[in-house]
Amino acid sequence: MSMCVVVTEAVPDRLRGRLGVWLIEIRAGVYVGSVGAKVREMIWQHISELAEEGNVIMSWATNTESGFDFVTYGKNRRMPVDLDGLRLVQYISDR
Repeated sequence: MSMCVVVTEAVPDRLRGRLGVWLIEIRAGVYVGSVGAKVREMIWQHISELAEEGNVIMSWATNTESGFDFVTYGKNRRMPVDLDGLRLVQYISDR
C-alpha cells in the first residue's frame, strides 16, 4: 500500500462522493489515503467513468527516481511529459 492523492476540479458530486468511500477529503476536491495498486486502479476506473468535463490528477508513491508517479484526466494547462523516464509537468500557455 502507498500514499495516494487525488485532486479534482469541476467534477460531478457523484464522483466526489464515490472518492470519499476510499479516500479522505482533506480540502475541497483534494483526497488522500493509503491504498494498494488494485484499489488505486479501481478508483481511477471510477474517475474515468464519472469525471465528465472535469479534470483530475492522481498521484501515488512508487519506487522511481522522483519517488512518485501520476496520471491525469481531462483538459488542463498542465500536461504530463516523459523526459528520459522522468515524469514532469509541462505548462501550456493560452497565448
